[in-house]
Amino acid sequence: MVAGLDELAGGTWMGLNDTGVVACILNRHGSLGPAPGKRSRGELVLDALDHSDANDAAGALRDLDPAAYRPFNMLIADNRDAWWLALAGAHTTVRMERIPEGLSMFTAFDRNDMNDPRIAAYLPRFQNAAAPEPETSAWESWRSLLAGKESAEPPTSAMSFRTESGFGTSSSSLLALPSVDSAFGPGAKRPVWLFAPGPPETAKFEPVDIFESPRQIRH
Repeated sequence: MVAGLDELAGGTWMGLNDTGVVACILNRHGSLGPAPGKRSRGELVLDALDHSDANDAAGALRDLDPAAYRPFNMLIADNRDAWWLALAGAHTTVRMERIPEGLSMFTAFDRNDMNDPRIAAYLPRFQNAAAPEPETSAWESWRSLLAGKESAEPPTSAMSFRTESGFGTSSSSLLALPSVDSAFGPGAKRPVWLFAPGPPETAKFEPVDIFESPRQIRH
């Protein structure tokens, strides 16, 4: 497994295991940071990565105790299935939905929620951008969008931002999973993960060494 390491609260915000399951977690709106009596949401990513299949991971986490965590959006996927798990506001159950084929965008709101200024500004841009070609390292269109810092109101509606309080974009990832047909047998392809350890307009994206040795990305 390779994953980030949250040095403040433990756990991780994103990781990939050796069977090709990827999981990541986002705060819901108004729930940034830890809270007394609540467990770290980063633990849930590690729990998901204990499973060899995205369906199994999502099903196992659907029944977690919602009172133990602050609200979150969680994505769990492999090269066959993708799931969105949401714990929103005062809800007492975890909502679980299959992510459909095509482009989806998640922030601190619902999937493709145009009430979020960031999604409203950037979802159409991603839809109109050239699709990445990970095999040839052709990520230029998405890298450019991730580095978007044009004047925006509120400032957090830009893709890369930093507020006066210091809150802002601290890292970026680009990750691609091989198709089912190309993931097995002779010449099997491996996932591609590029990581920028800082704002994407200044930090360089570098390949993550996947499965060569245990590794954590510190944050």
